[in-house]
Amino acid sequence: MLQVNDIRENKEKYIQALAKRGIDATTTFEEVLNIDEERRSSQAQLDEVLAQSNSYSKEIGKLFQTGETQRANELKEKTVELKESSKQLNEQMLTAAEKLQQLLYTLPNIPNDLVPAGTDENDNEEVYKEGEIPKLIEGALPHWELAKKYDIIDFELGVKITGAGFPVYKGKGARLQRALISYFLDKNTKAGYTEYQVPHLVNEASGYGTGQLPDKEGQMYHVGIDDLYLIPTAEVPVTNMFRGNLLNHVDLPVTCTGYTPCFRREAGSYGAHVRGLNRLHQFDKVEIVRIEHPDNSYVALDGMVEHVKDILRELKLPYRILRLCGGDLGFTAALTYDFEVFSTAQDRWLEISSVSNFETFQANRLKLRFKDTDGKNKLVHTLNGSALALPRVLAGILENYQTADGIKIPEVLVPYCGFDFID
Repeated sequence: MLQVNDIRENKEKYIQALAKRGIDATTTFEEVLNIDEERRSSQAQLDEVLAQSNSYSKEIGKLFQTGETQRANELKEKTVELKESSKQLNEQMLTAAEKLQQLLYTLPNIPNDLVPAGTDENDNEEVYKEGEIPKLIEGALPHWELAKKYDIIDFELGVKITGAGFPVYKGKGARLQRALISYFLDKNTKAGYTEYQVPHLVNEASGYGTGQLPDKEGQMYHVGIDDLYLIPTAEVPVTNMFRGNLLNHVDLPVTCTGYTPCFRREAGSYGAHVRGLNRLHQFDKVEIVRIEHPDNSYVALDGMVEHVKDILRELKLPYRILRLCGGDLGFTAALTYDFEVFSTAQDRWLEISSVSNFETFQANRLKLRFKDTDGKNKLVHTLNGSALALPRVLAGILENYQTADGIKIPEVLVPYCGFDFID
């Protein structure tokens, strides 16, 4: 959530920055500032009324002590009027504050200067590419056919149990899935991230805290009777562990990792590009989250990018990194790098990680601050990244490592799997 003071001080700059997202925020910013002025005016009047009421209360006590009963009773009548005025002003102030907050919830984060202008994924900038695209055997299969051939993932059984987008992993497919989770967690903890196991359901405050609500409400599964949401990513519960906290500058950075299943409705997703593991309603993901001093957050972002690079190098998967343009940038992000692995059998790039800096956007919603060296309380910067999302990594492994006789297992995963070949 943007801060009103920042909007007031940087209005024109922010308008230009949000234009990268294809948003004209001029009218909304004017409304924000007008409502905030109403709130501030009501607050100033309320403060005056309360000060006057307190002054009268002190004077009434003195008047009764000196026997000036008539004057004391006159002032008592005025305090009654002031009490009614204060009630009305307080209601006005609270109404304005609520209107202001709801309006601020509709505004996305301000893109970083590095974010290119653009309308959709076609305008993203490729900033890095690594790995050779393998030459597959003649008649190479996409992963959903390989999964059926080797009986390691059953998509139809998932439909029977739940519906489309809920696959069942079997035998070596399940073991490979578990191996990837353990490998990712081990890589993250060795890099200094503390592992957490967190709830897979969150309350509404958590959804608002990290920015999924109200923006992504239609994409989240909602348990209405309990008013809880199934998590779309571990970022939500992990980051919300620190909601409302005041940290000390010496405690920064805070680094966390966690594995969770993730649940997304993915409404409106159809076509060949969502076949198999390409887009699911339930999938596994290992996440990394950082809480950083604002002065260090972009150095930390670069470090997270290098960390994901290292994982993909060990898996020996060809990948590229994209800097997302304004039109493709997530609602809460100031800057995002997407990692995509090349699926040789499908002849297309598959997104397998997003690494983002949210700057103070989430922290303002979370009321997550730190006490700096100057003794002042300031908002932290929050960051998160997938390290990694499993479905498309698994798809890339199955397709890129296939042979005429079966599927090889990446060398780094063999100790985790207990086997080196699927046949």
